[in-house]
Amino acid sequence: MKRVYNFSAGPSMLPESVLRRAADEMLDYHGSGQSVMEMSHRSKEYQGIIDSAESLLRQVMGIPDNYKVLFLQGGASSQFAMVPMNLMTKSGKADFVITGQWATKAFQEAARYGEAHAVASSKDKTFSYIPELDPASFTKDADYFHICLNNTIYGTRFTKLPETGDVPLVADISSCILSEPIDVSKFGLLYAGAQKNMAPAGLTVVILREDLIGHAMDITPTMFNYKTHADNGSMYNTPPCYNIYIAGLVLEWIRDTVGGLEEMKKINEKKAGLLYDFLDNSKMFRGTVVAKDRSLMNIPFVTGDDELDARFVKSASAAGFINLKGHRSVGGMRASIYNAMPLEGVEKLVEFMTNFEKENG
Repeated sequence: MKRVYNFSAGPSMLPESVLRRAADEMLDYHGSGQSVMEMSHRSKEYQGIIDSAESLLRQVMGIPDNYKVLFLQGGASSQFAMVPMNLMTKSGKADFVITGQWATKAFQEAARYGEAHAVASSKDKTFSYIPELDPASFTKDADYFHICLNNTIYGTRFTKLPETGDVPLVADISSCILSEPIDVSKFGLLYAGAQKNMAPAGLTVVILREDLIGHAMDITPTMFNYKTHADNGSMYNTPPCYNIYIAGLVLEWIRDTVGGLEEMKKINEKKAGLLYDFLDNSKMFRGTVVAKDRSLMNIPFVTGDDELDARFVKSASAAGFINLKGHRSVGGMRASIYNAMPLEGVEKLVEFMTNFEKENG
């Protein structure tokens, strides 16, 4: 069996030990005589799986008791509408920091339901930095303040959170969930598509403070009302059962094999540091992000020559380093080095890049 190093921005790599365990349990989950894929979500066996996944997430992330955990569908893109429908209901205003494509889409969707204010943007330099924020520009009576904590496409991340006072801070954490500790108490709501760092595509996780539940707009569809899912333990309809099961295995891996999120952060800093150090000293490749705002998860880089970029991507793929082509809006290359990417994968990529530079310099 030949495994490649998959640098995809999502769906992405899963820990090999998780895949092997899932394979072992595929036909018979814990003596039940059935696969989790076949299991009724109303069964005692499955209730144990979803309860365990929530308990593990609360433990690993340190989620306070006054926050609900929801396992939903529809991707983070559905949250662009669910957040304003549920939260933009007092003043009808919300603030946004525009740091990339997903933050822009969240802003545009919210503008359909109320007054969406862009308080800062880094579009002027192709989202290659996190803009400085002036609290004086914030909307004092906003219903929430939205950021994308880590920007998958452009490779930037917030290293300092905006000071929003009593205004609930909302963050899209799709590409950084479980990569390092997060103080959940600083946020009113966190949401993430799980396919980058947590589970297969199809699961969306929402973590929200209980006082923000129950205020949805009258037009909100039943399935878009957080109260619907909070009141029914994420079981109002059939949840993405198998994905929640895999998420539970990933959480066990983080807790028991990695040693928790502090250790996960150290590993991710080491991996990112290795690649950034190479880029900073390379004569052929260069990173595209301001150093202080660099992501630990997504690292875009270019040669400055489109033809050379294409040759590199093709050669890398042939050598077993796949999905390194950059997003169409940025070009070049992008290495997404999520939790499941082993250090060895980054070491071998740097070795390959070093040799490519010697041969093509």
